Amino acid sequence: MTTETGPDSEVKKAQEETPQQPEAAAAVTTPVTPAGHSHPEANSNEKHLPQQDTQPAEQSLDMEEKDYSEADGLSERTTPSKAQKSPQKIAKKYKSAVCRVTLLDASEYECEVEKHGRGQVLFDLVCEHLNLLEKDYFGLTFCDADSQKNWLDPSKEIKKQIRSSPWNFAFTVKFYPPDPAQLTEDITRYYLCLQLRADIITGRLPCSFVTHALLGSYAVQAELGDYDAEEHVGNYVSELRFAPNQTRELEERIMELHKTYRGMTPGEAEIHFLENAKKLSMYGVDLHHAKDSEGIDIMLGVCANGLLIYRDRLRINRFAWPKILKISYKRSNFYIKIRPGEYEQFESTIGFKLPNHRSAKRLLTLDGVMGMGQRPRIWRGAGRGAGGGVGENSRKVLLPFPKSLPSWTTLSCHSWWDEKVG
Repeated sequence: MTTETGPDSEVKKAQEETPQQPEAAAAVTTPVTPAGHSHPEANSNEKHLPQQDTQPAEQSLDMEEKDYSEADGLSERTTPSKAQKSPQKIAKKYKSAVCRVTLLDASEYECEVEKHGRGQVLFDLVCEHLNLLEKDYFGLTFCDADSQKNWLDPSKEIKKQIRSSPWNFAFTVKFYPPDPAQLTEDITRYYLCLQLRADIITGRLPCSFVTHALLGSYAVQAELGDYDAEEHVGNYVSELRFAPNQTRELEERIMELHKTYRGMTPGEAEIHFLENAKKLSMYGVDLHHAKDSEGIDIMLGVCANGLLIYRDRLRINRFAWPKILKISYKRSNFYIKIRPGEYEQFESTIGFKLPNHRSAKRLLTLDGVMGMGQRPRIWRGAGRGAGGGVGENSRKVLLPFPKSLPSWTTLSCHSWWDEKVG
């Protein structure tokens, strides 16, 4: 009797001893080697295994290869690439700068912002500190090297707008609503009253003696409440400011009116204050120094109703927004194009001379001309210089106005001056 030796005999003997366990044999798999390298013993065993036993093994092999492929793909995804930042750069702390903001009640608010932060970041911090929701009426101002007031652009980085340090700002009213009664928040009316009181004290909003007394009495009622004979003795309003040149006669008149407001709440007093202040001729008017075509000093006033012309503090002309077709500037010259009248055939253009091109540019921004008026659709046109390209001094902005304007609305203000004109 002959005996068989070798790998074939071992496989045949194993099959004869365990015929009742085909599933156990199927579970036995050979070690998986990397692709391109095969084991000789595994190859010989696979040749003599029955077809039904090799199928589960092949499926198991495929599953393991799939696991390896998934693991390889995961490792490729988790492998840091050159474009990804190192942990040291991610953990790097940004430099911050201290900002000081003077509020409308003369108090100061100090906070820290990232040096590359935009103006909107600082403005949101101030509004959150004041618990202010109707933000669109307000803004932040700063003074440049020439002591000119500039509005902080919320869409630009702060460090690119204010070059000097420290970073000092002022929180002020940016858009004066023609109808303050439409304001929904009491806190908004309160800050608008503070702004108007500051405008009156500084002389920006001129008033007569009667108006000074009336507005001053409402301010006292809103601040001190009802008149109390035991608490309010003597000249109890002398420490409050109501006018640029405040007199004892004005203070006595204010106290007389204040005694008649018994039962009036502070909120009602603020509403009466605003209703009377909005009737003033200079309410919400932003003035700019200029000269007319004859070289005479004038003031250009911008408000919700249109463009106003003043000479020696008297209004000599008024151009309503629906009457203005275009406004533009070239160098330090500021132009408005007027719609022809009822008996006129052609359009007319009126020019004004401003101190410099920066003043003309400031007047034409949304913070100047459009800042306090209705805001219709805006498009830009570009004048071309001698070389055929668009030059800084020849750049124009055209603001067309419709024949009828919608009711007052405030929009988020953004600057488009630093965008390149194509």
